[in-house]
Amino acid sequence: MKMAMNKLRQTLPKPLHPPSQFTPPTASPNLISSTPIPTLSLANTSHHQLHQFLKAHLTPSFTPQDLLIFLKNKLHYHPKFSHFDLHIFTWAATIDSFRHDHSTYEWMVKTLAITDRFDDLHSLLQGMVSNPCPCSDGIFSCPRSEPIFRFALNAFCRVGRLEDAEIAFASMRRMIDGKPSVAMHNILINGYVKCREHEKVMTVYEKMIKDRVKPDVFTFNSLISSCCRNSQFGLALEMFKEMKDKGCSPNVVSFNTLIKGSFRERKFEEGVGMAYEMLELGCEFSNVTCEILVDGLCREGRVLEAFDLLIDFSGKGALPNGFDYFCLIEALCGEENVDRALELLDQLWRKGNAPSSIACTTLIEGLRRFGKTEEAFQLMEKMLREGILPDSVTCNCLLQDLCEVGRSFEANKLRLLASSKGLDSDGMTFNILVNGYSREGKRKEGKRLLDEMLDLGFIPDLASYNRLMNGLSNGGSSHRHK
Repeated sequence: MKMAMNKLRQTLPKPLHPPSQFTPPTASPNLISSTPIPTLSLANTSHHQLHQFLKAHLTPSFTPQDLLIFLKNKLHYHPKFSHFDLHIFTWAATIDSFRHDHSTYEWMVKTLAITDRFDDLHSLLQGMVSNPCPCSDGIFSCPRSEPIFRFALNAFCRVGRLEDAEIAFASMRRMIDGKPSVAMHNILINGYVKCREHEKVMTVYEKMIKDRVKPDVFTFNSLISSCCRNSQFGLALEMFKEMKDKGCSPNVVSFNTLIKGSFRERKFEEGVGMAYEMLELGCEFSNVTCEILVDGLCREGRVLEAFDLLIDFSGKGALPNGFDYFCLIEALCGEENVDRALELLDQLWRKGNAPSSIACTTLIEGLRRFGKTEEAFQLMEKMLREGILPDSVTCNCLLQDLCEVGRSFEANKLRLLASSKGLDSDGMTFNILVNGYSREGKRKEGKRLLDEMLDLGFIPDLASYNRLMNGLSNGGSSHRHK
């Protein structure tokens, strides 16, 4: 053990520099706790203390399991020594009686990957190739090799270190039995897609086919996405056809990617056709599908086409629950098609697609702008009864419209309904209604509201109260209380 300690002393860094903040991994709770560790300072760490710590927790001739327990349960939680994990891991390999196995390799690879120590991760994987797990001593390779490389490959691709990912993939091919799984190819392909390396995407796919690795739906979705991102919509359609020819059923992601790609190429008919093909194949729409269709058409000024499409999909029962069609409501109101907007909202609501509060208030504002007070009133009443609350400004504006056409009684009923649903009235609400009753000569109803205002603290003094009362008595409009 003394000779081993001397080797460790040689492996420890001589110039001690403060490391960066250590963020413990969270993706593998069975390996490492997610409790944050304070900033570590190598400058205050004594080599002698580390030696004593090792002596206390690692007995001579320790096994890989002993080392793993030490790394996981002792070193990782120590505020002074946890940053020495890779040094201790490397030191252990220099001991003649010790040999790392897949458990220690897996723990170290995951730790380095999750803490973004990618240079060290690259070196460790190369060391793993040179000194494989003892399970590989027979005619078969260690079955944990591919999962270990899979974790590393995901980490490299996540941060765009594609060269390291390529080297790791090639190293894994040499270590495992047979060909890498389709999942391993998918990780590499997806990494290339994110970095817009389209040629490499296709190269990996061609290699898969040559090696007789059967692609799956995730493979084809990545290929289609890469084609669309690189303005090769024709090739994307070929990949989609090849997907079906190989017996791989497209899913909603496949169709969403193609629809978005077709709209990007201004091929709107093809995109809409894809949506109908989804229905024919029994593939349900997602909210994203509808958003792509509606937003894409509206951005190009094809608002009525989007309207017809949603009406048709609603009639077929194809719209997903929770889809917010606010954008189409807004676009229709912007083009002065408030009647169509109201028709859309009514039909979709009857089919179980309740609108959002913002969709309703947008339509109410549109109806008010074109003098359709009755329709706005009915919509507000319906949304309140369904528990959809408007904002107070929209509510007050509609109350003002009702009062101006002599419907103060209905305006007050709407105010009471809103209050019962949780929308509190403010001073402006009461002033609108009091002035409405005043214009209609309804002194009794107005006084009842004034008393309520007084109880709620909306009237600051007796003079303000008397001024409002005089307005009611004279049958004219009193000055609005601020």
